Amino acid sequence: MNDTLVILAAGASSRMKRSKPVVGLTPEEIELANTSSKALMVLGNEGRPVLDWLLLNAEKAGYTKILLVVGQDAEGFKQHYGPLDHNNSFKSLSISYAYQHIPKGRTKPFGTADAVYQAMEQFPYLKQTEFTVCNSDNLYSQDALLALRKTTYTNALIAYDKEGLDFSEERIAKFAIIVLDSQDQLRDIIEKPDPDTISNYMDDEGKIRVSMNIFKFSGDEIYTYVRNCRPHPVRDEKELPSAILEYCNEHSPGFKAINRHEHVPDLTSKEDILIIKDYINTHFSN
Repeated sequence: MNDTLVILAAGASSRMKRSKPVVGLTPEEIELANTSSKALMVLGNEGRPVLDWLLLNAEKAGYTKILLVVGQDAEGFKQHYGPLDHNNSFKSLSISYAYQHIPKGRTKPFGTADAVYQAMEQFPYLKQTEFTVCNSDNLYSQDALLALRKTTYTNALIAYDKEGLDFSEERIAKFAIIVLDSQDQLRDIIEKPDPDTISNYMDDEGKIRVSMNIFKFSGDEIYTYVRNCRPHPVRDEKELPSAILEYCNEHSPGFKAINRHEHVPDLTSKEDILIIKDYINTHFSN
């Protein structure tokens, strides 16, 4: 059973910074949205960063080791979660940092597959163990995190029912649609699909499955694929879905889908801030 959660927190938050302010945000919230990592935005009545609530769910799900993949400017994370590169104590969790270095000639990180690869290089034990990977700006439930920690499948992902996510068609099109076979084995991931084609991917149960970028990996099996991941021809990033699909093309079984019907709060743009605040105050209030 895996006890390590790798949280991807090195993104540039470009969509948040580009988005326009909405009515109801304070000047402080707008300033944070334009300058801070999304994971460190202080939202909710208790005045804690969004990442705190994801860590709380991870702790409840039984994870003990947290590896934050951060950019070179990690000061905000270190101020809140500990100054050491390895094994900071945060409640019952041990938090360490991996740094996603930006290659020469680029101005932003090289994608999620590159983030996992760099983490595995800096923490070699990941190459020999099982671990979970997720985003830092989504509030995944305790149950979803627990499902990936306890699953006996070597490699797996959460496949969310589109209706349970409760997002608009336009918003769903900014995520990824999952195509499964009759045994719930992954067959394809369609990143940022055309909204007009989403209904084409309905499965035999009448469900459309969506990826929210939360996976369970066997390190010795996935390492080669994140290392050798080819950049997307349009977005020019090494993306985890590309590495995963390459693995599935060469292995059977590949990735097992764990189906869930629930909302996943997503902090992408300024319009999400009020929604996340309300969610935190409703679901995490004392």
